[in-house]
Amino acid sequence: MKAITRIATVTTDGKITVQLPPDIPAGEHQIVVVIDEKPVTRFSKIQNYQFKIQNLRPPNFS
Repeated sequence: MKAITRIATVTTDGKITVQLPPDIPAGEHQIVVVIDEKPVTRFSKIQNYQFKIQNLRPPNFS
């Protein structure tokens, strides 16, 4: 399983369009879609591309 973060376009009829990385092979895949209820703004799109998370583990506070 692979987690991919992308910005998708939702049409008025409820369809989405998203560009996947080239290492995803063509064919049918089972996917999970998680949608933030707040649409992405032009500013937040720019922010998403400027920052990449390097470590998803919580910090060690001990």
